[in-house]
Amino acid sequence: MSDGNPDTNMIYQTPKLQQEDRDALQLVAGQRERLRYLMHHSPGRWTGLLRRALQARAIQGSNSIEGILADLDTAIAAVEDESPLDNRTETWKAIHGYRQAMTYIMQAAQDQYFELSKQFLKSLHFMIANYRMTNLPGQWRMGMVYVVNSKTSETVYEPPDAELVDPLINQLVEYLQDWSNNEPALVRAAMAHLNLTMIHPFKDGNGRVARALQTLVIAHDGFLHPVFSSIEEWLGDNTQAYYDTLAYTGQGKWNPERDALPWVRFCIKGHYQQAAKLVRRNEEAGKLYDRIMEQIELHGLPDRTWSALFDAAYGLRITNSRYRNDADITDYTATRDLKKLSDAGLLEPRGEKRNRTYVAAPEITALRNATRIKRPLEDPYEIVGRRRRSAAQSEEETARLPGI
Repeated sequence: MSDGNPDTNMIYQTPKLQQEDRDALQLVAGQRERLRYLMHHSPGRWTGLLRRALQARAIQGSNSIEGILADLDTAIAAVEDESPLDNRTETWKAIHGYRQAMTYIMQAAQDQYFELSKQFLKSLHFMIANYRMTNLPGQWRMGMVYVVNSKTSETVYEPPDAELVDPLINQLVEYLQDWSNNEPALVRAAMAHLNLTMIHPFKDGNGRVARALQTLVIAHDGFLHPVFSSIEEWLGDNTQAYYDTLAYTGQGKWNPERDALPWVRFCIKGHYQQAAKLVRRNEEAGKLYDRIMEQIELHGLPDRTWSALFDAAYGLRITNSRYRNDADITDYTATRDLKKLSDAGLLEPRGEKRNRTYVAAPEITALRNATRIKRPLEDPYEIVGRRRRSAAQSEEETARLPGI
């Protein structure tokens, strides 16, 4: 329940950034600029497949935080608007709904007349949560909703009262509509994510809407495609740290007077590491592509078959329909190509007739393993700290030189 504190009627405020935060943001900007160059100015033949897989990983990662688990094949089927390889379960419906929301965000990010509103947030929620109508998709919650640890049955978060939801969301929307303070887009997006999560305006799906909103706010600056602006994959890989940071910031209830700097720093770290991961992934893809093309030439296979081998190397199941669409060929040609790849020992068939899929043979899996780049993802704040210490040491040594 509301404790009467006037701060309960205010949203979390953007914290004052320190020099180390500005330095870390510069590191993120450098990584994002490098990524933009690779994706827009120097794209590889494989860039489209990487973009598709990245969107699928973002959808997969955000939903996994909520315990909605789907493999990458299912997420890619949702991205491609294909029929799922397995039955249309509730998991599939949730994944497909999130894909619709992300597509909506991609369109909004490119719309020069886009205006963020309460109804936009409700529309996102409807797309994300309508697989279960008891979640009241597209409506604010009508009462208190407690966040409970499923393992211990312990209440870990108590949001503000339901009657505060609409006025608090009004404040959040006003904040996001006002660009006069020139906040970095990454910081503004982090605050949007934090406030929507903590207001907890919906009965269910708050985290997914908050993460989607964060992606939109960053993507709307037009610097990178929305898929490359998202840290949802990274959050899915760091779920416990994500929960821990939110818990530390909120201290178990609606506490907007709390300092949001630890949360902002967590997001800055996420953006740096996600961008670094994508740069590394692009480097790996280039090496893998070259190795695959060597195999295609060695076996006398059509050049177009590279896409099937490329996806298979990343552990995906290849279907006739997806390969056919990727290569822009007929069903007959796709069937013939996949048989040739199997006969060459590069793919292995699974299942029969209409349910047949293909997976990477050991030789292709070995190519993928051989092209992995074992470069750790660094913490930008640790990089900033090292540079500061190095600079201080240089100054100290210079001061000791005779005659100075």
